Amino acid sequence: MSTTLVPLEVRAKVLTSVKDEGLSVQEVAAAYNLKPDTIRRWIRLTADNTHTSGSELQRLRRENQTLKEIIGGIVLEREIAKKNFSRP
Repeated sequence: MSTTLVPLEVRAKVLTSVKDEGLSVQEVAAAYNLKPDTIRRWIRLTADNTHTSGSELQRLRRENQTLKEIIGGIVLEREIAKKNFSRP
């Protein structure tokens, strides 16, 4: 079995896709033609030792995104109401 060295830029993109964008390890592995275990090892090696599981972090990121969308909607509604109220 041959081992191919993955450039650091690609590794960074892979980790960002999983950690920040919420894509699954399987999706990213298929997109970059990598083994899922390789990506999981990279994640373990770059862990911040907060003892928060990857699935919990993913759930929290999705929840944060939902809350941002809700808040954005509320702010937009308030701005529209202000404009309508200030019209003669």
